[in-house]
Order: sequence, then structure tokens, then C-alpha cells
Amino acid sequence: MSSSSTILLKNCPNDATFDLPPLARDPEGLAHDFKRYYVNTFGRDRDCLSAYYPYRALATILRDRLMERWKSTRQTYDETGCKRAYYLSLEFLMGRALSNATFNLELDAPIAEGLRTLGLELEELAAIEPDPGLGNGGLGRLAACFLDSCATLQLPVRGYGLRYEYGMFRQLIENGAQIEEPDHWLRDGNPWEIERPEFTQRIQFGGRTETHRDPNTGRMIVSWVDSHDVLAVPYDVPVPGYRNDTVNTLRLWKAAATDEFDLDEFNAGSYTESVAQKNAAEHITMVLYPNDASENGKELRLRQQYFLASASIKDVLRDWVRLYGKDFSRFAELNCFQLNDTHPAVSVAELMRQLMDVHHLEWTEAWDITRRTMAYTNHTLLPEALERWPVRLFRQLLPRILEIIFEINARFLAEVALRWPGDIDRQRRMSLIEEGYDPQVRMAYLAIVGSFSINGVAALHSQLLVEGLFRDFYELWPEKFNNKTNGVTPRRWLAMCNPGLTELLNETIGVEWVHDLEQLVKLAPYAEDSAFRERWHIIKQNNKARLAEQIRELCSVDFPLDAIFDVQVKRIHEYKRQLLNVLHIIHLYNRIKRGDTAHWTPRCVLIGGKAAPGYFMAKLIIKLINQVARVVNADPATAGLLRVAFVPDYRVSLMEVIAPGTDLSEQISTAGKEASGTGNMKFMMNGAVTIGTLDGANIEIRDQVGEDHFFLFGLTASGVESLRGHYDPNGLIASDPALRDVMNLLESGHFNQFEAGVFDPIILSIRNPHDPWMTAADFRSYIEAQDRAAAAYRDREHWLRMSILNTAYSGRFSSDRTISEYNREIWHLETVAPKTV
Repeated sequence: MSSSSTILLKNCPNDATFDLPPLARDPEGLAHDFKRYYVNTFGRDRDCLSAYYPYRALATILRDRLMERWKSTRQTYDETGCKRAYYLSLEFLMGRALSNATFNLELDAPIAEGLRTLGLELEELAAIEPDPGLGNGGLGRLAACFLDSCATLQLPVRGYGLRYEYGMFRQLIENGAQIEEPDHWLRDGNPWEIERPEFTQRIQFGGRTETHRDPNTGRMIVSWVDSHDVLAVPYDVPVPGYRNDTVNTLRLWKAAATDEFDLDEFNAGSYTESVAQKNAAEHITMVLYPNDASENGKELRLRQQYFLASASIKDVLRDWVRLYGKDFSRFAELNCFQLNDTHPAVSVAELMRQLMDVHHLEWTEAWDITRRTMAYTNHTLLPEALERWPVRLFRQLLPRILEIIFEINARFLAEVALRWPGDIDRQRRMSLIEEGYDPQVRMAYLAIVGSFSINGVAALHSQLLVEGLFRDFYELWPEKFNNKTNGVTPRRWLAMCNPGLTELLNETIGVEWVHDLEQLVKLAPYAEDSAFRERWHIIKQNNKARLAEQIRELCSVDFPLDAIFDVQVKRIHEYKRQLLNVLHIIHLYNRIKRGDTAHWTPRCVLIGGKAAPGYFMAKLIIKLINQVARVVNADPATAGLLRVAFVPDYRVSLMEVIAPGTDLSEQISTAGKEASGTGNMKFMMNGAVTIGTLDGANIEIRDQVGEDHFFLFGLTASGVESLRGHYDPNGLIASDPALRDVMNLLESGHFNQFEAGVFDPIILSIRNPHDPWMTAADFRSYIEAQDRAAAAYRDREHWLRMSILNTAYSGRFSSDRTISEYNREIWHLETVAPKTV
């Protein structure tokens, strides 16, 4: 900020300088503002052929109206001195912002009317907005739902993440295989963000530490010196609550080089080399989640995690000093950090560093503050998914942080030894450092030791955590562990994405359900109303038609509307068992070829999702799905009976069309492997019926809707574990004619006639007695459950009852309920309503 602007601010007599009259909310005023931005701000006229600029003009109108509420919210938080929470996540899959802002500001009707006077359609402009891919899947979308609920509940919560230049890759399918293409979502800018360079933070990497004694206090001070620094520049994104004038903040950090360069290199005539190291700093936020299979990938990912943690904690401490000075005695009372999985776990050590090295607190006081402010959410039951980073990499990149982690570990192991004297095995198991040839820092353990709360995200998940992965820690600190079953926002995932159903719900039970989803239970009696069921059916058919149009456009496959729409869309992973779904498709295809089509239910199977670029088996499963789809769809015998499509580049905006048009929701992970799932909740809200295992939140979905309205199959989590060591998939295949036929088709190369052996790794995995996903074990139970689903769908009235009841009993799965539990049991925030705008 220049000195002249500083003088201007100091000389402002009062807040009147910044006050503006409220902005227009009527159709005429909105249309007038649209024209002003389109013509004056963006310099366009009647000759402009691009639809992008009308979208930008509309986005600017909405941003203005968010801004006045955003400012009021922020000022109210400051003035009330309220406790605040900070949600740290490397992923925020926010989805398109225009429709969300229009809906939450209650401007959808007047904007649509105002645009129509100009010959424009709101839906067409909203569809132009890019879908920011700032997340891999469920983790990032959950974070977005949580921020929506925090704003709707008027809780002072700020999100912190990274502003990736390139989001999750765009997925293309060529010859059945996934091809990754860069997703440069920021190519045309982002009208929803505000750059805040005045809050830029300086982040250190590399270098070394020095220790010296403070001459005034006599205490030892540690300095991190000779580091290679990077600037973290914040970009703020507004998060509007539902029609309540609250607008919270998502702050995303962009990496930027410092202005410094190596003068010796420059004087030697090598300008490029003089700035190369600093420019390389900008790679930190260049792309979402690099492939960490290589050493370079691991280094970049650790840089991203520390960059997020350090910038965010510095930002929070800056705010604290601005409001309260350097007295940290009430810091833990008024602040809470929620760590979304292990990615921001280094925040534990970074907060310690900031409090001790920068603000000069003693270890005991700093550790007390840290352990009272950090809370950790675990999102995985897969041991291999718990992040570990080599000690040598920490020593190279974060030398001071490694020193602090070593000290935390030494003090923690002393606590363990005091509780269990002489139990060296337990100390080894619980150590933050995994010893071995290449010692590793266990990030989940750092998060547990440094947090006052550790939660799972579904009842089964939380139970399995304390019985398995974190049992030692649970035995030490049982009071720390709790469950917070995930939820999704009903605004985006029902009210906005399913307008036909929304209109019916509003007419039938009122509008309160949008912010109180438990109100949907009032629908249950209408399941017995034939007229209501008919209206429900018409809405579902319209949604299926919209989805079928998308599939035709994206996949060149026709989905007849009388078929059951059987859908599995989620990240491609072996534990999610898209492979089991494919085996069922092959089984149906084989039945058709054998002429076994009596009492047949026409079926359209839709699968979508991205595989991590370095995940060979997941990418091979995508190829198998596409090859099976090609063979099935090309065979005249399947016409009118079976269609299969793999939808490319699955993303939030596609799910907004898919969820309302789905009949059968595939939630078929190996029991004990899915932490929660949230796609299952989106489908349920929109009236889909679930076929699934007793895994993750499926258990709670079944509990809510009743076992008669859920198609259950497969081993339980305990059954999976008891089968390990004597699992015999080859015996199962030999004894089950249907599975044997499926394997014969696969092994004969029927789906890969011109690529001999390409699917051999998949075949071997199914036949492997050590297959952790136990695909063959659940096959028979799965096809029997699918037969029950097919028979139920043939009874239209029965299926409609099930559909209505699934929506009616989905109230528990609102993220508003989840966030209320986080707040009541972990954060302890007060509701803060902003001043009237």
C-alpha cells in the first residue's frame, strides 16, 4: 500500500466514506446494472458474439450484492469479538458460483425476469461458467458443503485452501482409455475472487536453524535462516448463506516469487539463472495434487501442505494481533482450527513454531494453546492412505518444523512410557516417527497428538478407527474421539439441481425444508397418495430425459426413459468396486446372449469418475468399462434391454444433472473401506434407491429409510476381516455358473479382441486369494440384490413409494446437521448475524 493511500485512510473522518446505498434487487434495476457493466465495464455492444461477457456482467452484478453483505459480515465478527473457526483443506470443490449466489441471495426470479427483458436466459448464462476443479472428489466437495452450511447457520468460520492455477485434470476418453488434459480454469479470470495483496505472507523453505539467547529475557530463541522464501498471496471468495445476509470467506493462497534474485548470478551475466529459483516457487500452486509417486511429486506435495498451513496460521495470528495485541492468553478460547484429513496436519508444528519463534511463548504455553485449538478429521480407513513423509525430505525443506516434530514426539513418548512402562512395542507403534531404512513422519499421528478432537465421518468409520488404525491412541485418550457423520448441502443438491421436485416439495410441505431438511419427513404419508406418486413420476421422468440428453451428447449412447437408470459416479478406485459393477454388466450381457430375458427390466448403466494419473489399475478399470460398453451397445441383441455409458470428465455440474435423474444408486464398496461417502446422500435426497454394502454412511441411510427400501448385499466389515487368510476366489468362481461365465468372457478376450492380454491384471486381481477388495466374494450376493432391484422397478407404484420415502428420510444427511454437531461438540461458536444490509 502506498504512503499516499495510507494518509488518505488516516484522514477519513468516519465510516461514511465507505457507505453506499443498497443495490437494486428488482428486475428493472438489475437489468439496468447489467447493461451498465456490459457496455461500460466490459466495453461490449450489439456486435459482440461471445456469450462470455454477458456472463461476466451478470457475475459482477451478483458480486456487488455479495460484497455489501460480505463487508457487513466481516465487520460484525470483528466488533463482537466472537470465537472463530478455520477449516483448512487442500481441496475445495465449490462448483459453479453464479447459480448458487443467485439462489442464496433470493435473486433468481428477479434476475431471470430482468434478463428476459434483454432477450437473455439465466440458465444459459449460468452454464457458461467454468466448473473449478479444485478437488479430486468427495473430500473437496464435502469441504464446500460445510462452508455453505457454516454461512447458512451464521457461524464465523473461514475456509483456507490453495488457489491452483490448474485444477483437477480434464478427462478425455480415447480408445477406451483415460487421457488427462490440463484444466486451466483460470484462463479467463475468476469474477468471484478478490485479491488481497495487503495480507500477503512470506513462507520459508530450506535453510537451517540457529539458536541464540535473548539478552533481555535470557531465554533461548531459535531462528530459521538462509531459507528460500515464497510469497503467499490471498484471494478471497465469498460464501453466501441461504437468504440470511451472511457471507463468509474462503481464502485461497497463490504462490508468488519474491522480488529478490541472486545478484552475483546477475552480475555474471546470467539473468535467467538469477531468478529461476524464485520463479520456481510459483509451481507450488500451479496444479492440484501432483502425482506423488516420484520424489519430485512428494516434494511438491509437502511444499503445498506446508504452504497452506504456514500462510493460514500466520494470517490467523495477524488477525489476532490486530484485534487483541500480543496477549495470547485467550487465543485458544477464541479460535479453533479444523484439519480436513492429514494434508494440513503440519499445522500442529507450524502453530508451535509461530508461537515460540515469532511471538516468544515458552514451549509449555505454546503446546497448551496448540492442543486446545487443533481438531482433526480423518477420512480414510486405508492404512496406505495415511500420509507419511521421509524425515530426510522434512530436513531438506522444513528443518525447523522437523526439530519441533522431534520434540513433540519425545515428550509424547515420555507420556506413553509413563502410562505403559516398559511397553517398547507400543512406543514404537505410536511414535510420530516410523523407524526404518528411510524413517518417515506419520502425519496422522502428528494430527492426533496435537489435537483435542479426532473424528471419523460415519458411525462405522469412527468405530473402526478406534478399534483398528488408532486403537493405541484411543486407549490413551478415549475422550478425544468422536463421530460426525457427513452430510451434503440441500441447497445445491436438491433445491437448485432439482427444480421440478423443489416446486412440488414447496407446494406440499412448505419451504422450510431448504434450511431444515428434517422437514422432509412430512413427505412420508404422501407415498400412499396415488395422485402425488403420479406427479413424482412425471418429475423423475423429466429429470431422466435431461440426463439422457447429456449422455447422448457426451457419450453418443441413447438411454430409453422406461429403463432403470443405474448409476455409479465417483472417484475410480479398487475399493469402490466399479469392477464389481462391470462384472454384473457382463453377467446381464451373457444372459441376453443366452436368451434368458424373461421378466426382463430394461437397464441403462452409467459409470463416471476419474482415476489418479499414476493409478494403473484404476485406469485399466476405466478401459474395461468402456470396452464392455462398446461391445454391449454395438450388439443388436441388447437393443431395448441394456445400455452402458462411461461419462467423461465427471464433475460437480454433471452431478447436478445426474443425481435427479438416477433411479438406482450404486454404493458397493468393500465393507470397512469407505469412510462415509456423500454421493450416496445426494442420490437419496433426489429419490434414488440405494443398492449397497453395510459400509460408510450406507448403514445410516438404511437405518433411516428402512431395510425394505434399500437393496443390501455383501459381506460386513467383520465378515471381510474374518475371511482374510482363507479367501478362495477360484473356488467361488468354479462353484458359481454365473461368475464362471463372466470370467470366461473376460478371459477369452471377448472385450479386447484386438488388444490381447490387456485386461490380464484385472483377471489376476479377481482370482488373487489376497485380493483385499474381495470382489468375487460379493458377486453372488450382488447379482441377487440387482435382481431384487430389477423386480421392484417393474412394479412402478412400489418403486415410486420407495423413491418418495428415500427423499422423505434423507433429512439426517444435510450438512447443516453435520456442522451443527461440529459446532456443538467441537467448535463451540456462537451464531452471529451481520448488521442489516
